[in-house]
Amino acid sequence: MILIFGALLAVYVFCRAILPLRLKWGWKALLAVLLAVAAFKFHLLHLFGGPMFFSPVLPEGVLLAADVARLLYLLVLFCLRKKKTERFRIIGNRVNLALLAFAAVLATVGMAGGTGVPRVKEETISVNHLPDGADGLTVAVLADLHVDGITRADRIRKIVERTNALNPDIVIIAGDFVDGTVPVHGDDLRPLADLKARYGVFGVPGNHEYYSGYEEWMEFLPTLGIRMLHNEHVQTGGGAVVLAGVTDPVAGIMGKEVPDIRKALAGAPEKGVRILAAHQPRLAPEAAEHGVDLQVSGHTHGGMIAGIDRLVARFNEGFVSGLYTVGGMKLYVSNGAGIWNGFPIRIGVPSEIVLIRLRKEE
Repeated sequence: MILIFGALLAVYVFCRAILPLRLKWGWKALLAVLLAVAAFKFHLLHLFGGPMFFSPVLPEGVLLAADVARLLYLLVLFCLRKKKTERFRIIGNRVNLALLAFAAVLATVGMAGGTGVPRVKEETISVNHLPDGADGLTVAVLADLHVDGITRADRIRKIVERTNALNPDIVIIAGDFVDGTVPVHGDDLRPLADLKARYGVFGVPGNHEYYSGYEEWMEFLPTLGIRMLHNEHVQTGGGAVVLAGVTDPVAGIMGKEVPDIRKALAGAPEKGVRILAAHQPRLAPEAAEHGVDLQVSGHTHGGMIAGIDRLVARFNEGFVSGLYTVGGMKLYVSNGAGIWNGFPIRIGVPSEIVLIRLRKEE
């Protein structure tokens, strides 16, 4: 999806900004090459053996939307036959200025929404196989922290403080901790060591850990008190919960162990509610077939912008944000507590720390 989005934006910028320039075709070709490098920098870095570092980019998508609105407006004027040259030029200039201001305001609002401390969202979810004594057990879900050049230790510390204030029984971190290597961003994640939960803090890898030095991160994260689950399970919650975790689907193309829900649940006791932590929600149908009662995921960021979320859902088996029922299983997809700095904008889709309160299915 990122590849397609980058290609479309590159074509748009070339046609809109480079093609009209009064330059020789050689210079235009050079600019086109530079544009392509900028658009696919993540993939090129990874192609040449480096981790996928992600740096902030301009909100081209917002500007594209504003430009589309401008073109539609000018088309309306044309249809109304307001075609006098001078008047048309004046109106066009005013529209340009108004839409430029609108795009700037929208980008500012989106950046603020993307980089602020996430809200707390509480969800009560009824599940099967929950023992009577565990009714009301709470699970705090953090997803997509994406520590990088934008999200640093201070923001992670605030997220930890807000999570601890909820007094959760269990904390699950559903992948995408970081964009970058341990030497660069290890200290930014150290505040996670202060997370407190009655039965412990657990995590699974997301696709971005594989881009950022998987082995090093899987060695580092447990030093913060996070029990990472790689196609395995633990019994927790005072024996009331079988908590399983799987690797990320991108592991296959990186030569690592792919998600294996069957393996993750192998040998699990029959009693107790079965919770699966899986970074990508598209594993939900398979999880339901294996008798999982609740899956918690992230990855989608909730779609980031209201309206675009429908497009994001199409790339994730229809799942993008909130609570779903898949067969006899419940799936909760978090909007994420952080933001990917390749598109650091949220509009109408706030970041969140999720507190799930488990209730026994009637």
